[in-house]
Amino acid sequence: MSLTALVWFLLIGLIAGWLAGQLMRGGGYGVIGDMIVGVIGALIGGWLFSTLGISAGGGLIGALIVAFIGAVILIALLRVLRRA
Repeated sequence: MSLTALVWFLLIGLIAGWLAGQLMRGGGYGVIGDMIVGVIGALIGGWLFSTLGISAGGGLIGALIVAFIGAVILIALLRVLRRA
């Protein structure tokens, strides 16, 4: 992975994590926490979409949608585990 691709991946993760934190209420996890949630969410979303055979389209918007959905799923799982 090139440095440029890594920077874009982290930027998309940061945006997706922040958006997911805003949607799920209760605020985010800070800049680093949102980035981690977004990056892990991107991995979860990518795996989920490929498993289901769904194509989110290419480019920046498609990657952001996949990362956002993955981050929302991750935040929901983290909240369920926190309650247990």
